[in-house]
Amino acid sequence: MIRLFIYIAIVLVLGFGFAWLADRPGDLVITWQGQRIEMSLMVAVTAIVVLVAVIMIGWWLLRSIIASPHLVSRYFRARKRDRGYQALSTGLIAAGAGDAATARKMTQRTMGLLSSDQEPLIHVLDAQTALIEGKNDAARTKFEAMVEDPETREYGLRGLYLEARRLGANEAARHYAEEAAEKAPHLPWAAEAALGFRSAEGAWDDAIRLLEKQRVARVLDKAGADRKKAVLLTARAMDKLEQGDVAGARTDGVEANRLAPDLVPAALIAAQALYRENSLRKGSRILEKIWRNDPHPDVAETYIRARPGDSTHDRLKRAQKLESLKRNHVESLYAVARAALDAQEFKLAREKAEAAVRVRASEGIFLLLADIEEADTGDQGRVRHWLAQAVRAPRDAAWTADGFVAEHWAPVSPVTGRLDAFEWKVPVEQIAGPVEDGDASRNDAEQALKSLPPVAVHVKEQPDEPAVAEPVIDVEPAPASQEEPAKDVGGTQVREVSETPEPPAQEPAADTQEEPKKAEPEIIDAEVIETTEAKSPDIADEPSEPEAPKDEPEPAPQPAAETNGRGEEIESVKKEAAVEKAASKGETHIVTDAVGMDKDKAREAAFLAKPPDDPGVKEDAAEEEPKSRFRLF
Repeated sequence: MIRLFIYIAIVLVLGFGFAWLADRPGDLVITWQGQRIEMSLMVAVTAIVVLVAVIMIGWWLLRSIIASPHLVSRYFRARKRDRGYQALSTGLIAAGAGDAATARKMTQRTMGLLSSDQEPLIHVLDAQTALIEGKNDAARTKFEAMVEDPETREYGLRGLYLEARRLGANEAARHYAEEAAEKAPHLPWAAEAALGFRSAEGAWDDAIRLLEKQRVARVLDKAGADRKKAVLLTARAMDKLEQGDVAGARTDGVEANRLAPDLVPAALIAAQALYRENSLRKGSRILEKIWRNDPHPDVAETYIRARPGDSTHDRLKRAQKLESLKRNHVESLYAVARAALDAQEFKLAREKAEAAVRVRASEGIFLLLADIEEADTGDQGRVRHWLAQAVRAPRDAAWTADGFVAEHWAPVSPVTGRLDAFEWKVPVEQIAGPVEDGDASRNDAEQALKSLPPVAVHVKEQPDEPAVAEPVIDVEPAPASQEEPAKDVGGTQVREVSETPEPPAQEPAADTQEEPKKAEPEIIDAEVIETTEAKSPDIADEPSEPEAPKDEPEPAPQPAAETNGRGEEIESVKKEAAVEKAASKGETHIVTDAVGMDKDKAREAAFLAKPPDDPGVKEDAAEEEPKSRFRLF
């Protein structure tokens, strides 16, 4: 376009000049060697211009004839070069697409058309072709050759670094990354890899110096450099705090918190160092500031337990202060509920935990409700209800880096060695659970709260003596024809029978008898056995039976005590004594428990309890009664 304007300008100038001469006619007379030549001025100027043009055209033709061999060779050389670059371009595209056959074909064609000494891209294409063909040894050889060339050194170092990482040779990978970072600190991959290796070894000072070089080389922007430096300072402060250098940890922690106010670990380590120096107010101010911006459970834990000597109620007050800073937030409610549970304030703990569930249901909150229920009521039904809700609830967030879940934050990923890789989020492997929107989650929480079963009314038992239903006690069975209708007294069925005894029951086998009962049997809560006779006073008012005469024969051995399904002995002495008292007055009773048993089972139990014709029945009862203790309800 510029040339076109130049040509137009020249034409305009010539046209303007000829027009100017035409307006001013004149004659031109030339006398040379005795000859006189006369012509007009216009003709003379035109002849001069034509002469100049002829000279220029002649010179161009002469030069073209002289330089024609060179021009012909240059034309073919340029054509060959163009074909080579076309093949190189096609080969690079094929290598990038993974077409090994085309890439190798184009590589060979490019080497035939271009000189590898003059075009470094041929080495790049050859190395990439070897990689996609699976010839890793040949590729490494190419990369090593490229390291020797200043033009391809950085590319060769990166290729060697990636190959070392692929083979798991971390030492070799670190060597190539360090070399690339030293020679070319502007390379982002080299700087990041070198930072990761130095951070993995805990060389925080070297990592910070390398970061400063990257800042000067403008590899990272200001925000990114400040963030990485804050991570490195936090890691160094953690090491110093573990080694007992509280002042150094405080300095690094405060600086890291200044560079990255949203970095939770930096605020935590700064507050912990200040707490060690008894600067409770300064440390709490740092945690309160980050709590207002983004509440985090680790912040709440550190803030609540700032002073190790605080009581549970003092920690509850600090949790309530955090709640006042960020009201109606799930983390605030959870922190108060947990502190209230530790302080045995079960009503407050349940109230805050249920409010947290309504805000955002999660596994941890349902587990907290189960803990509250276990500590408050001990109702296993309600505990299982909350545990079932926890199984179906969304999972809690955790520190995650490259798929690895850790309990605590770390500056470097243990998987890839990347700096500042840990994030507070739901682990990837747990996202496959129920993912619901906010309305659905709140509806499920309300449904879980409404479906909570009521507290079961039960009698608390001893751990080793669980309450069991007592068996039927029948002292003296009577024929079925003489039975009278059963009476229900206080939830206990009492059936009166005549005194005519049944045939004697068969004694239990000797090999099946258990050891005799202890002198003082265990006291188990049971229903009171009462009679329905008007003349029978309460058992508590009944005088004790006289002792058996000394000349009486010794009572027959007692049969083995009945046991429940778990092998625990069931004491029947209380009921047996009561029935014997009634029998001494001429009354015989068959007693069953509140759930009821048919008469055949009752009679069978009576036979197994004690034979009716045993001469030592009353004597046994008389001897055992003073030793037996039971409560009346």
